[in-house]
Formats: sequence, structure tokens, C-alpha cells
Amino acid sequence: MIHGAFADASSWSAVVERLQRQGHRVLAPALPLRGLASDAAYIRSVLDSVTGPIVLVGHSYGGAVISQAAAGHPRVKALVYIAAFVPDIGESALQLTDKFPGSTLGQATATQYYPLPDGGQGEELVIKKDLFRKQFAAGVPRQTAQVMAAGQRPITLAALQEPATAAAWKKIPSWYLVATEDRNIPSAAERWMAKRAHAHTVTVRAPHAVAVSDPGPVTGLILRAVRSVRSVRSHH
Repeated sequence: MIHGAFADASSWSAVVERLQRQGHRVLAPALPLRGLASDAAYIRSVLDSVTGPIVLVGHSYGGAVISQAAAGHPRVKALVYIAAFVPDIGESALQLTDKFPGSTLGQATATQYYPLPDGGQGEELVIKKDLFRKQFAAGVPRQTAQVMAAGQRPITLAALQEPATAAAWKKIPSWYLVATEDRNIPSAAERWMAKRAHAHTVTVRAPHAVAVSDPGPVTGLILRAVRSVRSVRSHH
């Protein structure tokens, strides 16, 4: 389970608990959020360490990462996109966000600068703490949203602008959860990407942080993908 920008692996906690209770092996690694190619290479190394068939789940920018990391990987049998980017080769996350109106992420973020190894400066984005709940987690209890805002992981602007070089969803079956109240990725963009990927799609009235606000439907969609992988395997 791959988290996205402005979040960390704890954003999956309620879903991980539900899956573990049902006996599933779950991994929720930390994503560096530094660049699409390097993030995807890191996640691919995690995939290489896993035995058995993999159902790979991505939230938000994590969707772009799984689309690239899973390309040609023999053990990834299903892709599950949770309010996530599903870029084609040459497309970036920012490009897909701007394809339809409705995202208020630009106004809700602040730019921070960090040192690059070569001595230059990189730009990264964070959601302003006072706007975090409204932007990212509307409907999530205020205290929970405040904790999420405190632990949010910044993403580099470069990662959001970097074009995809692979599109695993063209060969691997996919599932998609559209969050209708999403203020990061317009729900129209989510529907459009899901349709293009021929994904099995469900719609939930939820904010961008849907795994926190509505872990039940998120878990349900992942389990549908798991069952489909299992039934394919039992037929072989």
C-alpha cells in the first residue's frame, strides 16, 4: 500500500488493520516523495522483496508510482487506485490535476526550500496547517486531521511535474475508487482516468484522505481485487 503526497504510511492504518484481521500480509512502506522515477525504483525494490502474488495499492501520487513500479513486474497481479493518479506515458500528476477544474491544492499549499546534494535548492510543497483539514481530510475528526497535518510529508514540485515513463495499468487489471469530495484531484479527473484504464470503479462520497475517512469501502475494493487474483490463480 503506497501512500501519496502530504501523508505517510499511517494514513493506511485503519485499512491495514482490517486486512490483517482477515489474515492478509500487508506492507505499507514509506515513499520518499522526491521524484517519480526514483520513488518508483524504490517501490520496485520493495516489490522484489515480497514473495507470492501482489495486489498493489496507491493513493494520490502513489498511483503514479505504482503505475511505473509495477510495469513488467511478474508478481504484481492487480492495481488498486484510491483517489489516485493513473498517468499514461509522458503525463505528470500536475498535468492530470489541471485537466479538469476543481482542485484547490494550489492555494492551499506553501513552498519550502531544501538543500540538494549538488549545493542547489529544491522546492517542496506542504499543505498549510490551517487549511489541511478542509483541503485534504474534510469530514475527518478535527483532532485526527490535526495529527495528520503535523506529520504530513512534503512532496517535491519536481515529482509532481515529472512525466511517467511506464503505464502498468495497460497490462495489469485495475480497480479505482473515486472520492467525490476530493479537493486535491478533481473527481472528474478521477472518473476520466478510471474509465481510460478500464478499471472496476466504485464511487464514495469522501475527501481526498478517503482511507482515513472511509476505510470500509477502501478495504472492500482492495478485497475485490484480491478475490479476483485468487480466482484467476485457482483456475490455472
